[in-house]
Amino acid sequence: MALALEGLRVIDLTIWQQGPYAAAMLADLGADVIKVEGPDSPDPGRGLLAQENGPNPYFESHNRNKRGVSIDLKFPKGRDVLYRLVEQADVVMQNFRRGVAARLGVDYETLSKINPRLVYASASGFGARGPEGELPALDILAQARAGVMSVTGEPDSPPSRTFNGYADQVSAFLLAFGIMAALWRREQTGEGQQVNSSLLGAGIFSQTFNITSFLMGAGFGGAPIPRLSRKLTSPLWNHYEGKDGRWFVLGMTQMERYWPVFRQAMSDITGETIEPETLTIEYMRQRPFDAAAVIARLDKIFIEKAAMEWVTHFRRYDMLVELVQNYGEVVKDEQALANDMIVDFDHPGYGPVKMVGVAVDLEKTPGSIRRPAPEFGQHTEEVLLDYGFTWDDIEALSREGAIGFGSRA
Repeated sequence: MALALEGLRVIDLTIWQQGPYAAAMLADLGADVIKVEGPDSPDPGRGLLAQENGPNPYFESHNRNKRGVSIDLKFPKGRDVLYRLVEQADVVMQNFRRGVAARLGVDYETLSKINPRLVYASASGFGARGPEGELPALDILAQARAGVMSVTGEPDSPPSRTFNGYADQVSAFLLAFGIMAALWRREQTGEGQQVNSSLLGAGIFSQTFNITSFLMGAGFGGAPIPRLSRKLTSPLWNHYEGKDGRWFVLGMTQMERYWPVFRQAMSDITGETIEPETLTIEYMRQRPFDAAAVIARLDKIFIEKAAMEWVTHFRRYDMLVELVQNYGEVVKDEQALANDMIVDFDHPGYGPVKMVGVAVDLEKTPGSIRRPAPEFGQHTEEVLLDYGFTWDDIEALSREGAIGFGSRA
């Protein structure tokens, strides 16, 4: 079956997660992504979370469907090899610290002279401009600086990060989106351009509504947006514990619509009447509404039955409710499986494994996981042959240390 990005050639110079996953998203949809690593500088992700006698889930997640080559960019003849790849490439991706790409001779100014149609994508920590753009950054630093940690958790708890890799993943999505936008523009004009995505931007852009609300003074008067305690928010936008220790979530913002339905559902199962009788925006403006008291009362009621009993009951009334699931449940979720969010993959080195599937679902040209993350330098000869090198060229480059494994003499 055809893949949406077949024929697209991508050179991936990135490491860790942010850049590699953006490249993997393109590879999932059919792009020929060439992962370039130095003979003495493999992607550090190769050693993260590695299992004895098992696959490395970190590296596999971010580098599947790619071909791997080993080229020494610190060596002039190694750079010449890359330049020949760039001549035929559509996209080059890098996440070096500011200034490193220029020192290596793989910056946009250099490569765009070789290929003016090139889309050059940079994944950075703090953005392409500004006085601190050269600072090193990893995910947790971006969560802190972008304000994510300031609004995560209960009010009386310390600042809390969300899951590891949050900013990395969001930045990867944005970078892949930017690449596709730049490629579309290139189709109109014939010109390539630079695309930039950052961890800091990922943290900020994923909070667009929250931060814009702060900027526009929506009830905060310029003060920091507080972390909202579950005891101070709406009873219908909250999470509750069941008798079995499991939690479930009610997610209804339209109080006028759902409050009467909720009261009826509660009465039908418990015989209790939940006050007030009406709960509209106008009601809450005109008289005090003690949300904490209502939530405290609901806590006492919900603890009498298992969480899934409440989920099943409320769904009969077409209310918005879900069980809080752990990973063990997520990977068996029928909805997730039906939509190929979790897929089977026959790993050539480790046999059948399960992985998170392709992030975007295209009906006519769906992506797929076709190959595992490459072993270090696995496809060096294969790729160079595809790009017009001869076996004599490859042998000479290998002898000189421009490609291959280990330090050059």
